[in-house]
Amino acid sequence: MDSILDVVRHQDLTTRVTLIDGFLAVFLSFVLALIITQVYKRTYKGARYSQSFVHTVIMMSVVVSIIMIVIGNNIAVAFGLVGAFSIIRFRSAMSDPKDIAFIFFGMASGIACGLGFYLLAIIFTLSLCVLVYLLYVFDYGKAESENRSMRITIPENLQFEGVFDDIFDEYMEHRSLTRVQTTNLGTMIQLEYDVVMKSGVKDKDVMDAIRERNSNLNISINYATGSY
Repeated sequence: MDSILDVVRHQDLTTRVTLIDGFLAVFLSFVLALIITQVYKRTYKGARYSQSFVHTVIMMSVVVSIIMIVIGNNIAVAFGLVGAFSIIRFRSAMSDPKDIAFIFFGMASGIACGLGFYLLAIIFTLSLCVLVYLLYVFDYGKAESENRSMRITIPENLQFEGVFDDIFDEYMEHRSLTRVQTTNLGTMIQLEYDVVMKSGVKDKDVMDAIRERNSNLNISINYATGSY
């Protein structure tokens, strides 16, 4: 009888310890995920910011911490969870590769919390947040010239092949013709280029030079090319 009571008491104590660990893991992973998402918000440069993505990072961090507690050292449970989660398909495509890194960032923080490495989770999260913010402040890795898209409208009777080559050589480091199409009921032709301007070149200088040869028709430069 005493042995049965000891087993019950031991199980009750184990349950309490598990609940405390679970609460600490959930709370800490949530707080660390808030820090991670704050860094994400402050360093985000794209034009399509998503509040849902921020919530996803927080939820993933907390959920992963709970999963790690549930798995523990039980290999059978681990394989069962792998089989269960293998049915899930994520249909949303990431517009910015950095978003994927932040998801893994949140998951790694949640894993550390779920395994009980609370101090490691705090140090890891704060250290990487500082590094990410420094990369943002110093704008590390930015190219000297941005890729842009240029659209030039020319008269239908103008032979466009090579007509702007000397202008492109003077003002651009790179250009590539990506599309040719007719417009305005076939009376005009629209050329689309991917271009990289030389350092210090102003868009107006390029456009003024091109306007002298395209009969002063429409010219547009799109800065959104290659950015998210």
